[in-house]
Amino acid sequence: MLPPVARRISTIVRLNDCCLLRQGRRWASGAPPWRPAAILDEWVQREARPISLRQLTFFGRTLTENRLLSSANYVRTELPTRLAHRLRDMQTLPYVVVTNPHMSHVYELYYKAFETLRRVREINTVDDNDRYCKIITETLQEHLTVIPKLAMGVIECQGLMRPEETDRFMNILLRSRISRRVIAEQHLALTETFHSPWHFPDAKQPQDPNADFVGDVFLRCNAKEVVEECSQRARTLAKEAFGSACKLPKVELQGHLKATFPYILSHLQYIVGELLRNSIEAVVEKWGNLAEHPAPVEVLICEAPQHVIIRISDQGGGIPKDILPNLWSFGKGPRSHIHLENFVRVPKMAATMQELKPSPTSPNGIAADANDWRRPVDGSLSSLTYRPPDLRLGMGLPMSRVYAEYWAGSLELHSLEGYGVDAFLTISKLGNKNEQLSTRASMDAV
Repeated sequence: MLPPVARRISTIVRLNDCCLLRQGRRWASGAPPWRPAAILDEWVQREARPISLRQLTFFGRTLTENRLLSSANYVRTELPTRLAHRLRDMQTLPYVVVTNPHMSHVYELYYKAFETLRRVREINTVDDNDRYCKIITETLQEHLTVIPKLAMGVIECQGLMRPEETDRFMNILLRSRISRRVIAEQHLALTETFHSPWHFPDAKQPQDPNADFVGDVFLRCNAKEVVEECSQRARTLAKEAFGSACKLPKVELQGHLKATFPYILSHLQYIVGELLRNSIEAVVEKWGNLAEHPAPVEVLICEAPQHVIIRISDQGGGIPKDILPNLWSFGKGPRSHIHLENFVRVPKMAATMQELKPSPTSPNGIAADANDWRRPVDGSLSSLTYRPPDLRLGMGLPMSRVYAEYWAGSLELHSLEGYGVDAFLTISKLGNKNEQLSTRASMDAV
C-alpha cells in the first residue's frame, strides 16, 4: 500500500499520461505518412557548406555565365542538404508533437521541397538555371506559411516538451530556414541581374562596378539611415494606432553616424524596426499624454574595428517581471494564448517577417506570366511590419536575436523595471563571418 503522498503523485502522473494520450489520438489523423529513411539518411550524412557575405557577393561582383552556373549548383546541392537535416530534427521530436496539425503541415512542406529539390540535375546552361529558378520561386511561395504554423504548433504543444528543448528546436529550424532563403533569394537576384539589359556590353547603361547592391547584399549599409527609416515607420504606425493627438517620443541619434558595412538590408531593417517599435510603444503606454514631450528614445551607433554596435535606450518603464524570464522564448510565457489567437490573423510570413507584397503587374504579388521565375517577394518591409500594436505575436525579440546571430552578431537586452530598457545590437562589419548554422542531425532518429 502506497503512502498518501505517493498515491497522489501516482494519480497525477496517470492523469498526465491520459491527457497526452488523448491529445495524441486527437492529432493522430494529421500525422505525417511513413516514408523509407534510406534516401534521407544519405543526405543527412552530407555537411552543409556555410557561406559569408563576402562569398555571397563574389558570384555577383563580375557576373559571368560560369559564375551564375556555379552559384546555381551550389544552391542546388545546399537546399536539399539543409532541408534533410531539419527533417531529421523533426523526426526526433516526440510523436505527439509531430502529429500536431501545424507541425505536421510544416513537416509535409519540408518533405515535398526536399523530394523536389534533390531530384534537380546538374545545371549546365542558362536555360537549365531559369527552370531551376522557377522551382525555387514556387517553393519560396509555398513556404510562406511555415513560420506562423511553427509558432502555433509550438504554443499548442506547451507541456509536451521541456521549454529549453522547444526553444532550441525553434532556433535551429528558423536559423536554417533563414539560411535557405538567403542563398535561394541571392541566386534569384543574381539571375535577375544576369538577364537585365544593362548587364550586357552592348546595353545602353553598362553595369556600374561600384553598385551598392550585389544580389540581395547591400555593400554600404548605413546604420544611421536604417534607424531613421525604421523610426519614421514606427512613429507613423504609433500615430495611427494611438491617435494623432498622442505625444510620441523623438528618436535621437548620436555616435558614429557614417558607419557602413555589408549586410542584407531586410535583416537589419527587421531587427532595428522591432526594437524601435517596442521602445516607442513602451514610452507611449507609460507616459500617455501626461508629458508634453515624452522622454526620447536614444540611439547610439558605435563603430569598432570589426563590429558596429547599435544601442537603443528608452524610458518606457522596463519589462514586466512576469515576461522577463521568458523574453527569448518562442512558446512559453504568460501571454502565449493571446499570441496564438493573433497568429491566426497572420496567414503568411516570409523568413524576414515579410508578407508577399503586390507587384505592379499583378494584384496578388505573383508575376502575370505563370512561367516567369522572377521573385514575387519584395525586399522592402511590407504589411506585417506595419501590423498594429495590438497584434502581438510574442516572437519579435526571439526572431530578432536569431537574425542577429545568423551573421555572427548578437542581441542583448538590459531592463531596469520602472525605468526603461537598453538594447545592444552587435553586427560584424567586415562581412567575413560565415553564417552560423546548426546542421548536424542525428542519424539514429528513426
